[in-house]
Amino acid sequence: MSNGFTALIDLHTHTNQSDGTTSPDDLMAAAKAAGLDAIAITDHDTFEGYLLARPAALEHGLELVCGIELSTRTAEFPVHLLGYFLHTPPTLSFTKWLTEQHQARHERNLKLAAKLQSLRLDVTLEEAKQLGRGVTGRVHFARVMIAKGYVRDIKEAFNRYLAEGAPAYVAMEDVLLDEAIPRMREAGGLPVIAHPGRMRLGANETEFIHRCADRGLAGLEVIHSDHSLEEALRYQRLAREFGLAMTGGSDFHGDNKPRLKLGFGYEGNVRVPNEWLQALRDLPRN
Repeated sequence: MSNGFTALIDLHTHTNQSDGTTSPDDLMAAAKAAGLDAIAITDHDTFEGYLLARPAALEHGLELVCGIELSTRTAEFPVHLLGYFLHTPPTLSFTKWLTEQHQARHERNLKLAAKLQSLRLDVTLEEAKQLGRGVTGRVHFARVMIAKGYVRDIKEAFNRYLAEGAPAYVAMEDVLLDEAIPRMREAGGLPVIAHPGRMRLGANETEFIHRCADRGLAGLEVIHSDHSLEEALRYQRLAREFGLAMTGGSDFHGDNKPRLKLGFGYEGNVRVPNEWLQALRDLPRN
């Protein structure tokens, strides 16, 4: 993967409207300072960060892409699905469906808070929601735990209490991937598998990506902060093999991932060319 790109973009970022710590306005200023030409806000299950960022993006002369990240699953494992709305806004039916997902998340959070209380940790859903703004998740509970001195950092909060298998973990019934892909297509979005390197599919990886492509997947996140060069080259090959667009991004979360730099990942391992955004835009819409 060449580092000779002059026009760079970041198609995977989060604001404080989901599980990031940076406001939409500050994210646009940071993108301008980083020399990015375009940026997508891909908050979890909400478009609020994107909507709030539009005036600042215009002010800074940035191309702002409407995006989202959904938590989905197959019968065997979880899959994060990015969606990009490059031609038209998301449909009303899609945003209504997101509201239903928020209710499921709220019910999970109620159970999570109850488990923390049963472990004698004075952490309430109301406190987490003050940090979560648009969408409240486990990271916001973790930040309350840090503020109250129960844990030192987010990693410890997840390892001791919040990760799968930990005592306060509550599973969320994520939407099936085979439902999410066509639903996003019907809403005018382009579905993209996020950070496939995290999924550790081994020998099943090629078959899985091929199956998703047959069901309407539009792209594959080739470049990501957690991908090695070897992984990025493999996903580039698989994207070409199955006719998928290549995307990439830092997965920026602000202070929740302090070593990760917007547009550049860890130690500059993310460099996404602007041409990839145009290729994504040129894909068939449905």
